[in-house]
Amino acid sequence: MYPYLRFARVVLASRFGPRLGFDSESVLGLRVWPGDIDVFAEVNNGRYLTLMDLGRIDLGLRSGFIHTLHRQRWGLTVGGASVRFRRRVPPFRKVRLRTKVVGYDERWFYFHQRIEEDTTTCAAALVRVGITARGRLVPVSAVVEAAGLPDQRPELPAWVRAWIEAESVRPWPPDRET
Repeated sequence: MYPYLRFARVVLASRFGPRLGFDSESVLGLRVWPGDIDVFAEVNNGRYLTLMDLGRIDLGLRSGFIHTLHRQRWGLTVGGASVRFRRRVPPFRKVRLRTKVVGYDERWFYFHQRIEEDTTTCAAALVRVGITARGRLVPVSAVVEAAGLPDQRPELPAWVRAWIEAESVRPWPPDRET
């Protein structure tokens, strides 16, 4: 089930919290609840991605980016993600979710997100997000212009470019050979 109460909390807090630049880092404090865990009494792998949605929403709201999307009647879509899990997180623990835009290309914005307990990274993800209108991706150049972001595109880190390259050679749809 989607964490609607957490979503509402993020939306309300964004109205009263400090503004962020689109190039800033969002930091959310979260607690692991029983609904977040799996049969092994740890955060479920799918729940990590759901919680990371909240970080992108927080950054988007506090930077004004989501306001731009609403004004243009644009939507968001996740076009891919790569997640690494490094440490189990049991119920009732406090964690921090850090979200930052690491760059963008002609079609996608790339977010790096990580969930930490104390100073230890428990899970980290690279998430590719597109802006949509009428079922199609909006060119990033149009989004950058509408949002008033700097016109010069930052260079993507090498590890992000490597992931993009790996994704471009992966067969899609997957081969049906069995």
